[in-house]
Amino acid sequence: MKKKFVFILSALVLCLAFALSACGENGTTNGQETTNGNREEQFVDTIYLTIGTHKITVKLEENAAAKALVELLKEGDISYDAHDYGGFEKVGDLGHALPREDQQMTTEAGDMILYSGDQIVLFYGSNSWSYTKLGKMQGSADEIKEILTENDPITVTIGLR
Repeated sequence: MKKKFVFILSALVLCLAFALSACGENGTTNGQETTNGNREEQFVDTIYLTIGTHKITVKLEENAAAKALVELLKEGDISYDAHDYGGFEKVGDLGHALPREDQQMTTEAGDMILYSGDQIVLFYGSNSWSYTKLGKMQGSADEIKEILTENDPITVTIGLR
């Protein structure tokens, strides 16, 4: 009876050791970090705008609105028309609502902003208002202004590539 108990206890210890070694360091499995046992996907930090023949890289903010936009883009590119407003921005209806985290800010050329939850604003100038920042277009202020003011309206295509 004592030998049987030792055998069962040894088997349990081996099973526990195997289970713990499968997790690896820092609670990772299959190379994916986990939080509370859930798999986390890597944050996509870059999207692309195509305006005419121009392709602009946008570095995204790490917030709920930017993450929701990326999830939409995983289903395919989004195109919309953007019109000039106030001589400092192009505004267009995204066609989808994103989570808002509006904060009072002063924008600058290159900012990509969410307004009213479903409007995308691309700034080539500056304005102070309460917005949710989605990201920052890469390039000089002069380059961005030239691209955004080339035509009115402009067609903007947002994509992951």
